Amino acid sequence: MSATSLPRLSERGRNAPASPIRKLEPLARAATERGLKIYHLNIGQPDIATPTAFLEKARLDAGEVLSYSPSAGLYSYRQALARYYNSLGMAIPIEERDLLVTTGGSEAIFFTLLAICDPGDEVITPEPFYPNYGMFTLMAGAELKTLPTRIEDGFRLPTPDEFAKAVTPKTRAILLCNPSNPTGAVYSREALAQVVALCRTHNLTLICDEVYRDFVYGNQKKQSVLELPEAADVTVVIDSLSKRFSACGARIGCLISKRADILDAATRFAMSRLSPPTLGQLGGMAAIEDPGPFVDGMIDEFRRRRDVLSEELAKLPGVLAPEAQGAFYLMTRLPVDSAERFCSWLLSDFSHNGETVMLAPGPGFYRTPGAGQSEVRIAYVLAEAPLRRAVELLGRALLAYPGRIEAQR
Repeated sequence: MSATSLPRLSERGRNAPASPIRKLEPLARAATERGLKIYHLNIGQPDIATPTAFLEKARLDAGEVLSYSPSAGLYSYRQALARYYNSLGMAIPIEERDLLVTTGGSEAIFFTLLAICDPGDEVITPEPFYPNYGMFTLMAGAELKTLPTRIEDGFRLPTPDEFAKAVTPKTRAILLCNPSNPTGAVYSREALAQVVALCRTHNLTLICDEVYRDFVYGNQKKQSVLELPEAADVTVVIDSLSKRFSACGARIGCLISKRADILDAATRFAMSRLSPPTLGQLGGMAAIEDPGPFVDGMIDEFRRRRDVLSEELAKLPGVLAPEAQGAFYLMTRLPVDSAERFCSWLLSDFSHNGETVMLAPGPGFYRTPGAGQSEVRIAYVLAEAPLRRAVELLGRALLAYPGRIEAQR
């Protein structure tokens, strides 16, 4: 059969972008096969051991059956989640019926978009943004519209007027990540209240991705949009065990909302995928019911890593790195002609003493053509010594890179 006679791909399949976080994996594999050691700053995979209680409960005894859970998640796990969220002092009481357990936070976002968007509808988000938001809106048949933020301003949230100007009759939702992946920005209670008010005025849904809620540093404090009473009837919160308990592979997230219609629609979508992972829910129940000092210790460790990264990046000429306020990512501007070429070059052509570093190129975190061309996302997921070495390698690479340019003003 000739290539021209093959059945065509869908427009969705043709337009699906590759992940900037994962697309360089073939180059990384080839570098490893050449014997290079790679310091991975490209992906948000914490290196801290998953809590023992999680691992001990995420198992079955010999003779037991690993069965489906209910489509909405184990009832006992949803009850434990409700108790956990209410313990945070939220102004909006969360009950078991307000929760849908999902296969990671990603599925929670996708189900929410399926529940509120028809083909051609629009979702507004600040850029740079988590790249999977673009994929989820594409899969839902909707369009992701972005509002630019500036590295010089620490990626401050757009103003209410800027959001309002972007709203059209097709707009269905505003999507925020707080704290932000990929920028590390943290949005204040006042800023969130303004977005909630705008959503109420324009009859929009606010989707707030709070997977990194605990990861806040400096003068920031952890918060949820559900601390605002007026958010109750317009908000969907996305959460996950992945980062808080260093359990990315468990693939357990949840969707939280007082909007019964959204929960009902999302639950019907969930029935089609049968059930979220049973073992992950069992482990998660142990972790959230008795977290002990684990989460606080993890936050302290990432605070130290944040400080180390800032200290080391400040030594590199021509690098612009705003202070990371939360999560464990930092969008950083480098003195290079193309972040895409530079990140590939790090894996294909550069090494120092048999080592190199892997970063996520910035353009994939933007929708605006030409934006992020000299930016990278750094995930500070390594301990202090390897993190210092990784930034040292970055500095050496910047001096050797043939496409180095003068620092941008």
